[in-house]
Amino acid sequence: MRDTRESRLLLVLLVAIAFALITVDIRGGEESPVDGARRAAATVFGPVENSVASAVNPVGNAIAAVRDSGDRHNRVAQLERENAALKAKLGSDDRNRSRVRELDNLLKKAGAGQYGIKAAEVIAIGAAQGFSWTVTIDAGSNDGIKRDMTVINGDGLVGRVTTVGPSTATVLLASDPDFTVGTRMERSDELGFATGQGDRPLSVQLLNGKAKVKPGDRLVTFGSRADKPFVPGVPVGEVIRVDPSTGNLTRNIFVRPYVGFSKLDIVGVVVQAPRTDPRDTVLPPKPTPEPTVTVTVTPSPTGAPSGPPSGPADEPGVE
Repeated sequence: MRDTRESRLLLVLLVAIAFALITVDIRGGEESPVDGARRAAATVFGPVENSVASAVNPVGNAIAAVRDSGDRHNRVAQLERENAALKAKLGSDDRNRSRVRELDNLLKKAGAGQYGIKAAEVIAIGAAQGFSWTVTIDAGSNDGIKRDMTVINGDGLVGRVTTVGPSTATVLLASDPDFTVGTRMERSDELGFATGQGDRPLSVQLLNGKAKVKPGDRLVTFGSRADKPFVPGVPVGEVIRVDPSTGNLTRNIFVRPYVGFSKLDIVGVVVQAPRTDPRDTVLPPKPTPEPTVTVTVTPSPTGAPSGPPSGPADEPGVE
């Protein structure tokens, strides 16, 4: 537009009209005659303004982020809770896998010895009825459990049932000082009696004072009359120390039990004894010894070690 007299008059007129509308709008307040027009304009141009502002105004974006921070915080908290739940589930899955392995080992042990078992879970541990080393299992008379039944797990001998209720039973552990079980040595068939010593190795008294025994030898249960309280062939442990023979009628050895009594979970109560003595078939396979590396030294023809010849030239001062 050219700068003419008419254009200047038009500009002044528009400015005056604008000021007049502003004055009327302010004085009118909520009942302003231009309020409807303003709302219509906001409806038409508002979305466009918001889009443009969000695209070109970083300060506006920051304000929106601050305004939405509460919602975002709630979402983060929800994600954290979901993550914690997943971790708990993962831990539970690990626990379940561990228990499945224990049950699988128990079933393999029972199968090897042809023991009929009732699987149970250890639900309590502690002193009961004057015994120091006992656990409570979640199986009782309703499940066919009776007093003086053998209790095993996937590693070997756990103990024997001492008291029975309708849905629970108390098991005296093989580590208890009042616990004694007849044992038989692998291969040599030497007999003895193993007694618990708490958290120390089992003490075994062999009936033959001259029995040949060494660390690493293994023992199983000898069995009781009518298989009560012990069935035969259950792995007991491995010899770790042998007292020197003193010429007495008996000989003392010390045995590390196969069972970890402080971490019992899944056990099996032998409700049906095997038809025949399984002997040593329930013992775990022995580890294969690692090959020993040997070095062969070939002597020289004269029998002397090979090396540079010595002579007068080696003596100091001789050239």
